Amino acid sequence: MTKPLPIKHVHHIARTTRRLEASRRFYREVLGFREIQRPAFSFRGAWLYNYGVQIHLIEDPRAPDPQEEISTRADHLALHVDDIEEAKRVLREHGIPYRENLQRGTGVLQVFFQDPDGHHIELGTYGPTPPYIQTLESENSAEPETQ
Repeated sequence: MTKPLPIKHVHHIARTTRRLEASRRFYREVLGFREIQRPAFSFRGAWLYNYGVQIHLIEDPRAPDPQEEISTRADHLALHVDDIEEAKRVLREHGIPYRENLQRGTGVLQVFFQDPDGHHIELGTYGPTPPYIQTLESENSAEPETQ
């Protein structure tokens, strides 16, 4: 079986934006990212860093307008917080609407909201990462069960 790519970690998440300045403020003032140096590309943007990951904002006039509905099933960036009630208070202070979802099975209260371009973000106080499931490779190498 062919090995997977030798990936070390997530480096950055790119977000297209038609609202560069609003997005820059949002990621700094609401989410706590700090702006870092960015090469002089031929297009406007911003690079921000915190929590071990970079956010690359890329100005693109073709970026879609945000949808009004906050979805719990849209592509999203999930961030861990220790105090979900404090996080909701901060969102209210910033005037950011959010939607709560109690995840059945884990009991995690999720809070979903959007950045200025409609990219969804989830907050939650998550437990430990669940154990790995058996991989196809290990299933294929296991001894057949006898009855």
